[in-house]
Amino acid sequence: MTGSTGTTDKHGTPRTTGAVSRDVIVVGAGPTGLLMAGDLATAGIPVTLVEKRPHRTSNLSRAFVLHARTLEQLDARGLADELESKGQTLDRLRLFSRLTVDLTTLPSRFNHLLVLPQYEVERVLERRAVEAGVRFAYETEVTGLVQDADGVTLRVRSAIGAEGAGGTGGGPGELRSAYVVGTDGMRSAVREAVGLPFPGRSAIRSVVLADVRLAEEPETLLTVNAVGDAFAFLAPFGDGYYRVIGWDRRRDVADDAPLDLDEVKEITRLALGRDYGMHDARWMSRFHSDERQAPAYRVGRVFLAGDAAHVHTPAGGQGMNTGLQDAANLSWKLAATLNGHIHADLLDTYQSERHSVGRSVLRSSGGIVRLAMANRPWTLAARTLLTTFLDHARPARTRMIGKITGIGYSYRSPRGAHPLTGKRVPDVALRDGRLYEVLRGGRFVLITPPDAPTGTGTGADTRKDRLAVASWASARRTTLLVRPDGYAAWASESPTAEETEAVLTATLGRG
Repeated sequence: MTGSTGTTDKHGTPRTTGAVSRDVIVVGAGPTGLLMAGDLATAGIPVTLVEKRPHRTSNLSRAFVLHARTLEQLDARGLADELESKGQTLDRLRLFSRLTVDLTTLPSRFNHLLVLPQYEVERVLERRAVEAGVRFAYETEVTGLVQDADGVTLRVRSAIGAEGAGGTGGGPGELRSAYVVGTDGMRSAVREAVGLPFPGRSAIRSVVLADVRLAEEPETLLTVNAVGDAFAFLAPFGDGYYRVIGWDRRRDVADDAPLDLDEVKEITRLALGRDYGMHDARWMSRFHSDERQAPAYRVGRVFLAGDAAHVHTPAGGQGMNTGLQDAANLSWKLAATLNGHIHADLLDTYQSERHSVGRSVLRSSGGIVRLAMANRPWTLAARTLLTTFLDHARPARTRMIGKITGIGYSYRSPRGAHPLTGKRVPDVALRDGRLYEVLRGGRFVLITPPDAPTGTGTGADTRKDRLAVASWASARRTTLLVRPDGYAAWASESPTAEETEAVLTATLGRG
């Protein structure tokens, strides 16, 4: 790896001496890890992506939905339009058979859900990572790690003959990097290696999964409902098969208990009223859904993101989305730190910004499940009251939609800061294009009034590698500094050139 020195063992796997490195190791090649690795490599950081599994595309993922904020983040990388062309959009959701959520009112270019299997997202993110120069180490398992003042030594074991950590051989070895990011899922080896607990509980047990063909096409793109003790969800793969997720409260069996298509049909009929003529199941399984969150997303030079940091029920389709947004928050901070532009204290903000979002997602997804599965008179009455309230109270409904789609989250700003600071910045029109096209360079964007100077006082000439300068398409007078992840770093209504330069120096470093 770049920046590391040392010898190799008998298997050809590096054994490094602990030299200072700019490298980052990302562990786990799911969507979160692929986005993280691709972002870092695009920013010029050497990245190795370590993955325990062989290199193959799996259709066993449970994620099927991309929300508005995630699509905005993907748009800032030039990927959203391609993914939209592969999936199907849904602009309305129906919850609890009585509450219709209209997504067309979202203040976003992506005022809908995109229904798309996770493996399609992974294919696009993997291609981007490969093109950016990410080094992949498949069939390579993390067995431990040691941190010191300069970096992390990651202990690994690769399959013999795998294109793994050593490039050719296999067996035990070590990798050295400045930082490690664990995106290796609920059973994270990275989280275990740093000794972090994963407190929580199993929220739903014995959930059934099946990929089937249907003799009758459902009336809606996503079909979901709960009746009594049963819940079912149907979503299309796009290849003629549908993913079925079902749960019967009365049947609590182990994850490895036998499962046949008749049981899947029965649960679907209970929840949806019919089974749509399910046949030709190509895969069936059981799983349990947990609600857990690590107490810290950072331990020294090791970070956690995605399911390694938090897991929750599938309700609301927020799992993959939250992980991708974790990656979007952390990647630019690591890149800025390793490229020497910003002090490493910036990395502390990953914990303060994303841990609270993870906690909120746990609450909201768990709340949806509990309301969906209400079966006692008082819980049914509470659900009716809540849905009636949300149906008539627009501000509350807007907040709910903002949390589910991700566009409603903001980050804490310093006392006395401009009201925009820490807020998500929508895809505003600029004199030359739109914001999220400019963000594709992975840089901060300084938006100024149309008549403001674009040279002196903006730091544009000396910070071209990390700052783009643009002007509002409108006559708006606010000067706004947008972070690479699309949140406002700073704003002012009438700053002097000196004030703007001071903020740029503090935020991006000197030119």
